[in-house]
Amino acid sequence: MSDELIAKYDGEILNITINRPDNGNAMFDTMIGELGDIIEREERKARLIILRGAGKDFCVGRASMGTPRPAGMDAFQSRDMSDVVFRAYGLLRRSHAPVLAVIQGKALGFGFALASAADITIASDAALFQIPEFSHNIMPTMVMSAMIDRVPMKALMYHVWTCAMIDARKAMEIGTVSAVVPAADLEKEVEKFTAGLLAAPRPAVHAVKEYGVNAQAIDMNKAVHYARNIHALINTAADMKRK
Repeated sequence: MSDELIAKYDGEILNITINRPDNGNAMFDTMIGELGDIIEREERKARLIILRGAGKDFCVGRASMGTPRPAGMDAFQSRDMSDVVFRAYGLLRRSHAPVLAVIQGKALGFGFALASAADITIASDAALFQIPEFSHNIMPTMVMSAMIDRVPMKALMYHVWTCAMIDARKAMEIGTVSAVVPAADLEKEVEKFTAGLLAAPRPAVHAVKEYGVNAQAIDMNKAVHYARNIHALINTAADMKRK
């Protein structure tokens, strides 16, 4: 594990910190691959995964953004290069453990996508968000794929095409942030949320994640049937009977 991506347990909580504060926590693709590896390895061991950025920003995007593709690269090779990003988004979505993103400062491009793909995102009122890819002549569908089930389409296309920098309350309004708190209270709010989650029965926490991820992809009748079954199953778990 590199010093630029730190994964450390605090009891049952896995804290993952992007640790390039002098560069706004811009992530190299090797770091993105490592992030995916950590989640894949630990997602059934951790009770909760907390994703943070060191210093004043969360993550200002990929370190390679704006760098031209190597000459002669064809579409299949280009797609393979991008798969490290799509894999990270998918692992965040499918993680057995809930993922909490804590946002201070800037979350741009890939950083905004990480914040959006997390299950819960708590942001400082000083946080800023942007999808800047279009202004760099980069097709932004990677970022869009992380937001497609979070953000209404008209809002998503607007923010992609305009590259508008938005504050945390606007990010919450469009569905990419769960809660906005004063900067001074950010860690206090994270601790409060974490305490509540850890106090809840583990089967129920995991069932909420499972249902939330999968039910959106099926029609209403099937979603209700799925809810009936998972409700009956989880409520019979031994942990649900403990006080």
